[in-house]
Amino acid sequence: MSDTVKGTAERYGIQREHRPLWVEEPARRHPLPDPVRTAAVRALIIISVTLIEAMVAFLCTMAESWPAFPMVISSVVSTVVATWAVVDVWVTRQVWNQRYGVISEPSSTARALRRERRARRRAERRALREQERIRRRSGAGQLSHP
Repeated sequence: MSDTVKGTAERYGIQREHRPLWVEEPARRHPLPDPVRTAAVRALIIISVTLIEAMVAFLCTMAESWPAFPMVISSVVSTVVATWAVVDVWVTRQVWNQRYGVISEPSSTARALRRERRARRRAERRALREQERIRRRSGAGQLSHP
């Protein structure tokens, strides 16, 4: 019975190539450093809890339930803590970049200044070569041609 139940590839004698289930692709962006990732996850959890608290406070207020006031106060405090957590992510990222370096790319202004400096040096060298060529043609010590 196993001969009658064959797949299409086996029936026609086609060899199937083995493909891995998971293919690793290079990342387009560099991953976040560990301290920054930790702060970001912490901030995300705090923000999620804050949103849930705000929703519960709103529903308790609409239902005129007794936990409405404590939940509103708790939501306000959680909003301050969530803001602090987001600022912590930003500060942690800045500190990490300052301590461990950033991939430095020259700004467009620096590139433009270097380009101008190179052009100025080329012009100076060209002028010096021209002066030297004129001096060689005219002869040593002569002021002008007769």
